[in-house]
Amino acid sequence: MTEIVPQFLSDILLITPKKFGDARGYFMETYSQPRLAAAGFEGVFLQDNQSLTAAIGTVRGLHFQGPPYAQDKLVRVTQGAIFDVCVDIRAGSPTFGQHVAVELSADNCCQVLIPAGFAHGFQTLTPNCEVLYKVTHVYAPEAEGGLL
Repeated sequence: MTEIVPQFLSDILLITPKKFGDARGYFMETYSQPRLAAAGFEGVFLQDNQSLTAAIGTVRGLHFQGPPYAQDKLVRVTQGAIFDVCVDIRAGSPTFGQHVAVELSADNCCQVLIPAGFAHGFQTLTPNCEVLYKVTHVYAPEAEGGLL
């Protein structure tokens, strides 16, 4: 059974799928809308994105899309490992400016669900990191922003 653990910042979920292995390899369910809905997430993913980062220590982010194109993200790593960070940028939020950081890797199979209103970024911990993420809104360059 997939484990879904809320983090200390509102609506961020750490998701660890159960991996079933045998001599042939493994199987795991990487996405289940009903399981996320049971955990309180009602978003609909519209686009899948994938990135490959070759060098260790590379920083990507912190990125976000503002309203009305704000995106929820479901992030996972299929190769390598990253230090993943989500920062609350919701004006008026009691946790504004606070962050959650987790290690995501192909080995631990963890995923993080990041709600709209958070900036997101990561630093690679290994070479050749492949990151996949689902988003609830298509890319809108006019709404794109970032933090230094």
